[in-house]
Amino acid sequence: MAFRQHPQAVAKHNLRILRDAPLAELSGSLGDLGTLLPLMIALSIGGSIDLASTLVFSGLANIATGVLFGVPLPVQPMKAIAAVAISQKFTKDETAAAGIVVSGAVLILSVTGLLHWLHRVVPVPVVKGIQVGAGLSLAISAGTTLIQPLAWHTPALDNRIWAIAAFLLLVVAALVPRLPYALLVFLLGLVLAASQISAATSPSHSAAFWRPEPFIPTRDTWLPSALSAALPQLPLTTLNSILAVTSLSASLFPTFPPPPSTTSLGLSVAFSNLIGCWFGAMPVCHGSGGLAGQYRFGARSGASIIILGSVKLLLGLFAGEAVVPLLQRFPKSLLGVMVLAAGVELAKVGQSVSDSSDLWARAQREQAEDRRAWEEKKAILEKEGRERWMVMLVTAAGCLAFKNDAVGFIAGLCWHYGLMLPELLDGARSSRRQNVAEEGTSLLRSTSSGS
Repeated sequence: MAFRQHPQAVAKHNLRILRDAPLAELSGSLGDLGTLLPLMIALSIGGSIDLASTLVFSGLANIATGVLFGVPLPVQPMKAIAAVAISQKFTKDETAAAGIVVSGAVLILSVTGLLHWLHRVVPVPVVKGIQVGAGLSLAISAGTTLIQPLAWHTPALDNRIWAIAAFLLLVVAALVPRLPYALLVFLLGLVLAASQISAATSPSHSAAFWRPEPFIPTRDTWLPSALSAALPQLPLTTLNSILAVTSLSASLFPTFPPPPSTTSLGLSVAFSNLIGCWFGAMPVCHGSGGLAGQYRFGARSGASIIILGSVKLLLGLFAGEAVVPLLQRFPKSLLGVMVLAAGVELAKVGQSVSDSSDLWARAQREQAEDRRAWEEKKAILEKEGRERWMVMLVTAAGCLAFKNDAVGFIAGLCWHYGLMLPELLDGARSSRRQNVAEEGTSLLRSTSSGS
């Protein structure tokens, strides 16, 4: 019965939010385009993926996650695989093989319960550090790859002046939360992009109805793809696309809908790729950065990504490669500011890592008459807050310095347990003293009974 009630409650939630704030949901659905568009276009032009299949299967994944989870979960490229595929000019077989290997591993982690175990044992400051690192990485990427290379005046339709204007509009949107910022910027970008397209389009980018063409990657592509692309992607997917997303969902939506579990997110990632990659679709996952971006621009329910998924599905079925010229010309100035805003929104989650308000409330309820005991409790709570903040910073620094979430994760864990080491040693000494005392007592009793 509960299984039936949950989808019904999510559907009512989606409809209610969409009815109350349709523009905000529509605007929020565009919050992750800064991650999706550049990588999807580059992979499509390089022949590493099939664009029509990518739009169809990622659109279906958007719709499914919106219906099942009720939160604006993004469906975004697997970044490590995308980076390797672009730099090494992967074929469709190699890209598909990498996506299938990662998804197979995530499926095993999900069904065996290892993802749930990781969610329980990984400290919260480490998870938040991964989120902060991802957010700052997005912001840095927006500046270095999208905005900084632009000139001040030329070209007329994409320069730093447009970026400044988009940023000032972002400031206005912060003062007027109901302003559909992403929707306005995206529509402006489409108009500017369309104005640069000539009437004649190349045959390779003509519209055509999608015809699914499944294939099996050749035998010699599996091992190289697994080692060069799938292996660096697995920790990124596990940490940022599953553990961090579960944590961020709980923070953004504390009441309803319930945050997706690590197992359900793992299964979602696995099945999205174990179906789509056989048709040349881009390997996809969820991501805390995309969720933060869509939330920042107004999305509050699964309705936002159901809308986005429906548009992607229609484009994939009927347009396919015809949208490439338009997306290629989307102004980097506008896209960069959208990515910057998404990165800042994600990095904001770090502000609560040292929040000990729950501990303070409990301490006040249990406040002893002895003022000295209260001061000691206060000092302990402040020390714990500082340690949480430091663990988060070390994790984020590792992610940024080495551009690898696994390095940041290991660094954060080492710092966390390093800070706990004196306490663990004290506990071990106390336990040893207690055991010695108990053994002495037992020996004394046995001697007394023998006499």
